[in-house]
Amino acid sequence: MRKLIRSTGLALAILTGLLAAVPAFSQNCALCYTQASSSGSRMIAALKSGILVLVVPPTLGSIGMIFVVYRKRNQVRRREDEEGIEEAEDGSGQE
Repeated sequence: MRKLIRSTGLALAILTGLLAAVPAFSQNCALCYTQASSSGSRMIAALKSGILVLVVPPTLGSIGMIFVVYRKRNQVRRREDEEGIEEAEDGSGQE
């Protein structure tokens, strides 16, 4: 039951975060918009590639970190479990 509540809460938080970001996309700088619309196709292409250069590396880094943390999560748990078992067998955990 707790897992269901936690999952529902997490899904609701993510959905709220995504929906809250929609109004932020509609806020544009008037000067930036005017300059971009008045420039030629070459400048627009440079602007688009500049945006990609600024967005792609942090996104890939974040995805990589999430992947590494996800893969390593069981190794940490196993070590903690093994240490707990060894302490219980030795009796050193109970003093």
